[in-house]
Amino acid sequence: MKTKLTHFLTKRYYLLVFFSLLLQSAFAQQTTVTGKVTAASGEAIPFANVLIKGTQNGAATDFDGSFKIAVGGNQTLVFSSQGYKTTEVAVNNRTSINITLEEDAMKLNEIVVVGYGSQQKKDLTGAVSLVKPEEIQKRQVTTVADGLQGLVTGVKVRGGGRPGQEANVEIRGLKNLQNTNPLYVIDGLVTTGNRDFNPNDIESIQVLKDASAAAIYGSRAANGVIIITTKKGKKGPLQVEVSAKSSFQIMPRYDLMGTEEFAKWNNMAYDNAGLPRQNLNMTVDTDWQDATFRTGMIQDYNASFSGGNENSTFFMSANYFGNEGTVIGTDFDRISFRVNSSGTKGIFSIGENLAISNSKTDEMSGNPIIDVYRMTPTIPLYDASNPGGYGYGKQGVADTFGTNPLAIADFANTTNENFRIRGNIWSELKFAPWLKYRFNFGYETSFDSYKFMRKVGNWTLNQPIDPSQTDQNKGRSQTTLFENTLTFKKEFGKHDLTVLVGQTFQKDKYDQIYGTKRNLPMNSGTGQYYEVLNQGDSPVVGGFINEAALASYLGRIEYNYDNRYLLNAVLRRDGSSRFSDANKWGNFPSVSAGWRVSNESFFKSEFIKDLKLRASYGELGSGNIGYYEYKSFVNNFGAIVLGNDQNLFSSAAQVKLSNSQLRWEKLKQTNFGLDLAVLNNDLRFTADYFIARTQDVLFGFPILLTTGNDGGNPISNAATVENKGLELELAYSKKINDFSFNASINFTKVNNKLVSLGNGQNENISGNTITRAGNPVGMWYVLQTDGLFQNQQEIDNYKNANGQVIMPNAVPGDIRFKDVNGDGQITSTDKAIVGSPWPEFEMGLNAGAEYKGFDFSMNWIASHGATVYNGFRSVVDRFDDNSNYRAGIQPWTPENPNTDFPRVTKGSTLNSRGDSDRFLENGDFIRLKYIGFGYNLPQSVLKNSGISRARLTLSAQNILTITKYKGLDPEFTNGNIFERGVDNGAFPNLKTYSLGVDFSF
Repeated sequence: MKTKLTHFLTKRYYLLVFFSLLLQSAFAQQTTVTGKVTAASGEAIPFANVLIKGTQNGAATDFDGSFKIAVGGNQTLVFSSQGYKTTEVAVNNRTSINITLEEDAMKLNEIVVVGYGSQQKKDLTGAVSLVKPEEIQKRQVTTVADGLQGLVTGVKVRGGGRPGQEANVEIRGLKNLQNTNPLYVIDGLVTTGNRDFNPNDIESIQVLKDASAAAIYGSRAANGVIIITTKKGKKGPLQVEVSAKSSFQIMPRYDLMGTEEFAKWNNMAYDNAGLPRQNLNMTVDTDWQDATFRTGMIQDYNASFSGGNENSTFFMSANYFGNEGTVIGTDFDRISFRVNSSGTKGIFSIGENLAISNSKTDEMSGNPIIDVYRMTPTIPLYDASNPGGYGYGKQGVADTFGTNPLAIADFANTTNENFRIRGNIWSELKFAPWLKYRFNFGYETSFDSYKFMRKVGNWTLNQPIDPSQTDQNKGRSQTTLFENTLTFKKEFGKHDLTVLVGQTFQKDKYDQIYGTKRNLPMNSGTGQYYEVLNQGDSPVVGGFINEAALASYLGRIEYNYDNRYLLNAVLRRDGSSRFSDANKWGNFPSVSAGWRVSNESFFKSEFIKDLKLRASYGELGSGNIGYYEYKSFVNNFGAIVLGNDQNLFSSAAQVKLSNSQLRWEKLKQTNFGLDLAVLNNDLRFTADYFIARTQDVLFGFPILLTTGNDGGNPISNAATVENKGLELELAYSKKINDFSFNASINFTKVNNKLVSLGNGQNENISGNTITRAGNPVGMWYVLQTDGLFQNQQEIDNYKNANGQVIMPNAVPGDIRFKDVNGDGQITSTDKAIVGSPWPEFEMGLNAGAEYKGFDFSMNWIASHGATVYNGFRSVVDRFDDNSNYRAGIQPWTPENPNTDFPRVTKGSTLNSRGDSDRFLENGDFIRLKYIGFGYNLPQSVLKNSGISRARLTLSAQNILTITKYKGLDPEFTNGNIFERGVDNGAFPNLKTYSLGVDFSF
């Protein structure tokens, strides 16, 4: 027995010795590896995971992206971080490894803010688009909306280059007949993303496009939602970032006649009309564009400070943005500050987001975009014989009713200044890992100051000499928001359930006081007017207060089974003070589902990495009306004489019809979507098809003043609008050694239709457009031209079926119009629908590349299928009044019959009718919206400077446009929904060249 025991112990001893030698050998082979993890841009990636493959052992990078880990010489390290592709690197006995992680364009685990919470990108079931903030920030833009153009399917942006101009945003087509701009939510505060918000503060931006994604915002989300999260501090030492960008802008120019060419055709127009010629001043040759337009300048400076520790973080930023406009007398200045901070102690967290800004705009006086061609070259800039000393034409010498843009900029000054404070304070209690309560208090106040100063002096012919005058108003808006939400989130095996319930209350208030004074005295020493309301005479004062409130209850359920089956359901109930008691409340439900086919056991494909199908249905509302539309408006300033003594008594009268039956406008939208990723997620494809119908559209159609209504058109629930659309996006990205590139193309096709007008109406005519049930809104409704009459015989032979000469007063060279109804004459009844202002489709192309420290990116946009009205040509190509003309035209004459330009004649509208298809043009265009180059200085250059990152950029915007359109800019905007395709002096997008520098410390 003792022998067996000794033998057993001996064997155990040898085993222990053997394993000890193995362990000693393993530890002998281990070494310490250090290195740094960076992104392709050269920026460090903090808190990236560094794991030893096949084990749970690892480390994390610090704030500078550096790491240290003990590892065997023949083992493999796995590097990963959210938003980047996982990369494996064999150690091969190295002691130093630096790794660059490639950005993961899919970012399936990326956290997406969806309103009152967040989801992982892979779990989205609605139509949500994510925009990289750097794509917006690298452009020279005034507002967030300007930077979105071409980046998101289904999002149409139309802006312009006027200082402080805000772009029009339309998500998935026309949803109503009023405002199309989406709802902005910034750090949980329902607000605006207007010109006093600094786009450089953006950390993330999401666009909620379909009803299911936006339903959590209920009645305010019918036009879509843009959710913005601003930058926050991160754990680590103080981080300082400074950037500066300078830009200059160039105004496009019309091709207009000089004095000699103008005189030739102007004299012919008078001769053809049998009128005595004007006594043109041939010694003057004014280029009104040179006098009015100039090179614009933009200065954009930003500085930020951020940092934090385990329990708290902070972020502070400051911005100055200054834009001296390309039109005289225009500029925009913005100063903004931001402080975001948060802290955690146990189960309690608290934080705030605070932004303060002041913006001031010197608004454009009149419309110089039109004035420069309304004024003729024979008019001098200055004329001492006119009140104020500016030239603007004379009877019999230069009969024009154009406006001298220099004079109106001098004598009529308008400034708008806005001081805004907005932010929120939030706190959270985490009762358990799966249960969280959040309180959010938001507050926004804006102090608005408007001043108009009218000096003594004239700017147009036959203008009365008005006294000096100042109009001023001071307004203040306040928004107060209270939100309480409770979130339950827990996993049960393969089941992942999130339940959100909440309550919100928002109150809006706006009050204004205003005053007017005339005959202001002038300071004899400076020549300046006293622009204060305690000077002058004829005082007028007034004021008003508007208040509204919105109370809401909301709930959302998110369910995920085994990362295969996804369900999302939302219900929101809103009550608004803008409706009567009987119609205050509206319910807005939605449901969406997703199926990740690629996670099914039967789905086995190395080629397809991700495949998800989505479907949703939701209802959204809109209460986009005035504060008191359901109430009667009474004017109490009246007076009446009564009795034998003819005494004067105060009186009141109802001046606006009321509609107590107003109710919520309701949008019902269905969406079907597909998300596909192949080739190791390098190639991604997304498709969405949607049907949206808005019922009970709130709109004020014109009614006769004989009804006694004198306070604006009363609102009613009338029309029904329908949209159907297709959105496609294809994106590819790849990294090969030090070279990486990406490209994406997006396609949007939206068809809108007015199902019915309501109120017993079949159609609505506005200008040269008609909105008729069954057709798109604002179709072109004009006379049709049919060439030119070449001789009297053609005029005499142009007859209807009854042999009646249709245009007996025409002469050779005049336009022939189609007699559509065959009644033998050309009248408005011959108008027909000839085209649509809506594009058949729009596209965006984005591409970029990086090589070592160099990078390049560009953005193209395109629009096809729209017919637009050229307001410029409708003035300069007509000769019945006196404006300048388009250079190089060849009108019809007996010696020049082979032309499509009619004869010129003064005083006749036959050849200058604005309600014909003569001025309709193809609105197609392809534009290089942005192109930029950047260079990151290498670390070897910066290592002893104290600068952790330095970057130089050179970019240009709107420098190339391919189009047949003869106006300044085919990418114009018009706020009138019924006349969307009319270019009537819209401020164009400008060629912009920028040079920038960024530093990090």
